[in-house]
Amino acid sequence: MWSVLTKHIMKHKVHRSFASVLLSGRKNRSFPIRCPFLWRRRQHTVKAVQEPLACSPSAEIQHVDAMDTERFIRIFWKDGSQSLYPFVWLRDNCQCPGCFLHSAKARKFSVEDLNVNTGVKNVILSNTRQISVLWPDEHISEFDAEWLKRRCFSKESRAEIQEELFSPACRYWGSDLQIPVLSYEEVLRSDEGALKWITTLKKFGIVLLDGVPAAQGELITLGKRIGFMRLTFYGYTWQVQDKKDANNVAYTSEKLSLHTDYPALQYPPGVQFLHCLKQAEVGGESEVVDGFHVCNQLKELDPEAFHILSSVLVDFTDTGVDYCDFSLQSKHSIIELDDNGHVLRINFNNATRDSVFDVPVEQVQPFYAALKKFVSLMNDATNVFCYRMKPGHIVTFDNWRLLHGRRHYQSDERVSRHLEGSYLDWDVVLSRMRSLAQSLQAPK
Repeated sequence: MWSVLTKHIMKHKVHRSFASVLLSGRKNRSFPIRCPFLWRRRQHTVKAVQEPLACSPSAEIQHVDAMDTERFIRIFWKDGSQSLYPFVWLRDNCQCPGCFLHSAKARKFSVEDLNVNTGVKNVILSNTRQISVLWPDEHISEFDAEWLKRRCFSKESRAEIQEELFSPACRYWGSDLQIPVLSYEEVLRSDEGALKWITTLKKFGIVLLDGVPAAQGELITLGKRIGFMRLTFYGYTWQVQDKKDANNVAYTSEKLSLHTDYPALQYPPGVQFLHCLKQAEVGGESEVVDGFHVCNQLKELDPEAFHILSSVLVDFTDTGVDYCDFSLQSKHSIIELDDNGHVLRINFNNATRDSVFDVPVEQVQPFYAALKKFVSLMNDATNVFCYRMKPGHIVTFDNWRLLHGRRHYQSDERVSRHLEGSYLDWDVVLSRMRSLAQSLQAPK
């Protein structure tokens, strides 16, 4: 009720201001500072009404004007830069209580009510930290300078906020990797430690946590530190051991070739945890490859092979019984690209690549030649990093980016290699990263 009443009062004051201008016949006359709005019909470039609170110079506004023909509002910042904001985008993103539910940080204003060709009746600079827009239907929108600066449409600003939202760009590596090692206890107890872990994981694709109790269940604790784990047909956690009548090739002591996990799912898990509980006395070393780095090599060395692997859809399958019975089918390109042509995800597991292959017969031979080239590159000694996990280690890695494998090991009743594994989705991990960053930046 109060928000509705306030809205009517504000509209009333605006209308009185306009009436005063019309009666006086002096369009450029400024209103007293006590008036909450300073509208000048068709007079778009204005000065600040009052002195703002202190803020960074880059987010202080010098003046503002409306470009009616182009349908942009142009902001001149005190640091000398300029930003353009389309009328329609500003109207769509009005932050008033009637258009935006601040408790949920969600838009209430509907596209059905949006005039995509809207004009602007007036725009003023309330102070160096806020602009106010009067729309043709008399609706008023106010926008803070910091909010606008963060959403600038320049190429540089867009790249900056994308890095902030999705973490720094990948740092590629080969066999020369210096695997990042962090303290498990620090990750659990310190927000700074947890944030460093996730950002390092996003940048390098792999982080080893040390000092973990060598007992089952620690992955559940680690998963809760982020949010929640991914339930799959193998459960929330699963035991990687040499098993009789294994329902997965990982549950043997044989060599595991380089692969990504679970391409048989339409949406493969983004992050994988492996906790070493017992290590074999002989063999069992882990191998990892930066798949994005290898994709870049393939694109440079054999563009046609890269094109084939990024365009041909391959069938994957997984059938069996574990957490429950399952019969999975999916279709993915081996190299999956995003809308900008950058590598988004690698989908490759030779064990679950189906014998069903839904392509014209003449495409089969070229596909195999391209896949052979890709696998040869990923197995090149300059690309493979080998390490040996010890009880008390958890390796966390990007399942979309890294290919991982394992060397053969000797298994017997006395000493058998035992890892516990789990998955998380990148949505959950990146959500925690943003939440941690925001909480650490918030005033104490």
